[in-house]
Amino acid sequence: MDNRVLFKLSYGLYVVTAAAAGKCNGQIANTLFQVTAEPAQVAVSINKANLTHKLIAEGGAFAASVLERETPLSFIGGLGFRSGRDADKFQGLETAQGVTGTPLVFDHALAWLDAKVAGSYDAGSHTIFVGRVMDVGLLREGEPMTYDYYHQVKGGSTPRTAPVYAPSAVGLGGRYVCSSCGYIYDPKKGDPEGGIDPETPFREVRADWKCPVCGAPKGAFLPER
Repeated sequence: MDNRVLFKLSYGLYVVTAAAAGKCNGQIANTLFQVTAEPAQVAVSINKANLTHKLIAEGGAFAASVLERETPLSFIGGLGFRSGRDADKFQGLETAQGVTGTPLVFDHALAWLDAKVAGSYDAGSHTIFVGRVMDVGLLREGEPMTYDYYHQVKGGSTPRTAPVYAPSAVGLGGRYVCSSCGYIYDPKKGDPEGGIDPETPFREVRADWKCPVCGAPKGAFLPER
């Protein structure tokens, strides 16, 4: 089967949060979509191994923030490539409590919604939670981050627990791959957010530079094969 067909499907990029028994967590998700208008319901696909999955199942609610296109990779990496079991992902972030008791994340968000779980579907490695929208908020105008923009323009990578995870494609051109998260350093694009100009060969990247997604050191990068 040619899985490239699946790459033609479009997605956004969101912060999905949950809370239960005094514990809160959040993660990056791209599989969030509206399923009905009356009542307003949305669905999200979450890997069963993630802490967010456990909290949604126990707390019966979830919230989602729509990320703006300018969201830095470091913000996405902090929520998407760390486990809430090991770190407080909300430290330093602007948050508030939604009507369901779920935390709402406002940093780099255009809008948010708060939903109560109305049903779920076992999808093997993931669970699809359907939630009835209880409250919404529009924070600012702007272009939302799409999954395609995240990959093609910002050069972002995808964790193995994501519904659309696929190994990095083989390529040429002096690109280097982060052995920790799969982020690809492309010398044509550089890393402007990290102070690395486009057309900078990897060998000329400063020694203290770190992966913009997961924070791994330059030494964690290997030539793409």
